[in-house]
Amino acid sequence: MLNTPWETGSPLYRKLLVSALATTGLGILLALVAAVTGADALFSLALPVIAVGLVTHVAGVLIRLRDTRRRHSGNR
Repeated sequence: MLNTPWETGSPLYRKLLVSALATTGLGILLALVAAVTGADALFSLALPVIAVGLVTHVAGVLIRLRDTRRRHSGNR
């Protein structure tokens, strides 16, 4: 059996991961629409949305690290 991060991750980790993917995807979609239409205001909105997605992703990685440390400290 494979122990993937999704299978062994906590519910908080899973929520952060899905939120990060959705937010980053939305930001990329907004950036693409802004590039096609030439809307500078929409592009200015897309960059912070992508940044929020990346920060959410980093938070998920930190939660995963915390969970892994807790799991391994209990095995000693």
